[in-house]
Amino acid sequence: MSLDVKTDELLWVQKYRPQKVADTILPELTKKSFQKFVDDNNVPNLLLAGSPGTGKTTAAKAMLEQLGCDYIIINAALNRGIDTVRSEISTFASAISLAGGRKYIILDEADYLTPDAQASMRNLIETFSKNCGFIFTCNFKNRIIAPLRSRLSEVDFAVEKTEKPKLAAQFFKRTLAILKNENVDFDQKVVAKVIEKYFPDFRRILNELQKYAGNGRIDEGIFADFKQESIDELFSLLKEKNFTGMRKWCADNSDQDPNEIFRKIYDTATDKIELKSMPSFVVSLADYMYKAAFVADQEINLVAFLTEIMMETSIK
Repeated sequence: MSLDVKTDELLWVQKYRPQKVADTILPELTKKSFQKFVDDNNVPNLLLAGSPGTGKTTAAKAMLEQLGCDYIIINAALNRGIDTVRSEISTFASAISLAGGRKYIILDEADYLTPDAQASMRNLIETFSKNCGFIFTCNFKNRIIAPLRSRLSEVDFAVEKTEKPKLAAQFFKRTLAILKNENVDFDQKVVAKVIEKYFPDFRRILNELQKYAGNGRIDEGIFADFKQESIDELFSLLKEKNFTGMRKWCADNSDQDPNEIFRKIYDTATDKIELKSMPSFVVSLADYMYKAAFVADQEINLVAFLTEIMMETSIK
């Protein structure tokens, strides 16, 4: 298959980001809706919601690139306060587009905007409606205030079970084309396993494959990183209440996917934790897994979780 390649980019997620709606990998109805916005030369104010890496920002950029309009992207996770709204957003929205027509602002990770910043956006959307459109992306739409959501057309990027096989097959085909273009030696079955493991997080899949490609070949060896012996060692440290050893374990495994670590701990818990401690253990694990989506330092979050387990859980 043909690939749209940005030769000046090093990261595969940027180098091979689709530039047209037709090239995006999305559920059929969602894709048709976006294509109609482009065909009608009118992208409404949107709220694109869904889990990380599912193509929200890619779809937004693809529409605006096809329209050839002026737009900026603001990372709301880094610029989350009302000052950003008053300065950068208001200034851009009020200025006339040099390209003519409507301009747009993509507010990436808008669920990180403070409530005050979100409230101030309501007036901006209405005041500059003729001159500027807004596309919000978020992982958790329930964190967007209701008055703001009512001003946006919501598009859910959740993938239905019936659509998963088709989308995964499309992405598998594109991934193979990327690997061949990058002259990477690979085992197709292993690539399929990576896609199955992280789907529908397309960004995570490409980042993982690019990391593995650095070793020269993508084969079964990539799954040997995180072994059961390591988890057994961890539970021994927790039982001994060896805080220093536990911290070192976390540091040594800081390059591992935190969700994979939590899942491995959960899967092993039945054989390692006394039954009376299981309810509180599961509640704590779920709490820290949720926090892992927001924290700045995953290692500290993991140490905090394991400290709590060490103090409050009875280990066999």
